[in-house]
Amino acid sequence: MSRLLARARAALGHTPVPEPVAPGAVTMAAENVALAHGDRTVLSDVDLQVHAGELLVLVGPNGAGKSTLLAALAGDLAPTSGTILLGERPIDSYGPLEMSRRRAVLQQQNTVGFPFSSLEVVRMGRAPWLRTPREDDDEQIVADAMEQCDVTRFADRAFTSLSGGERARVALARVLAQDTETILLDEPTAALDLGHQETVMTIARDHARAGRAVVVVLHDLGLAAAYADRIVVLEDGRIAAAGPPAEILTAELLTRVYRHPIELVAHPATGALLVVPHRVGPQRVVPERTR
Repeated sequence: MSRLLARARAALGHTPVPEPVAPGAVTMAAENVALAHGDRTVLSDVDLQVHAGELLVLVGPNGAGKSTLLAALAGDLAPTSGTILLGERPIDSYGPLEMSRRRAVLQQQNTVGFPFSSLEVVRMGRAPWLRTPREDDDEQIVADAMEQCDVTRFADRAFTSLSGGERARVALARVLAQDTETILLDEPTAALDLGHQETVMTIARDHARAGRAVVVVLHDLGLAAAYADRIVVLEDGRIAAAGPPAEILTAELLTRVYRHPIELVAHPATGALLVVPHRVGPQRVVPERTR
């Protein structure tokens, strides 16, 4: 056991700590990526760049390939063809530790097999920086991440005792504590109430403003329009449109992609873009005034 521990520590010492990336630099990219599950093609001809300082949001209907693309960018799924680049190298050329120092991933399902406290779960995000100069900041980074995600009061509670939304926020705090140049979030708002949805997207936007590359999968087109610097609309595994929300989100595009009538209107007070699905319901009956 002592020999294994010594080898692990030696490996930690030989894994380089990444240099900070410049604003606008490409931190990862998909080049002509295709991916299939058995006979089913999930992604086709996907070309995408992820930039430092940008909040990129992936949207599309169920089965469009959003989570699959995020998993491919994360290195969790290998493309059938094409290349995923992390920095300037193919992602499959990295070992797990080196990869974990460059990108952090929040998955849809947040499960822990043992009754670790929430604080212990968040501290797990600091594991890649063990025995490096960056571990000196562990406690402050963990405390800041928990405060941002509004989970400080859960520090001593078992992760398994939390509600779905509380677990999602603790898991996000763990990702933030990992402190990487690229952050990948798969539906981080799915289990959250309205207020915490806004908090999470504000956190994502703030980390992008601080120079990180942030990629988020969302179902809520309103949140995407409000917070994204750039949106990628996926349709049947292909990129249907990509660009700033105000430029690419149109009623025609969204109605076609989602196969449901959708309107885009400006907020009456702020002018912000609002995405409104057409809803058919009972007509409101206004009773006549009696004399």
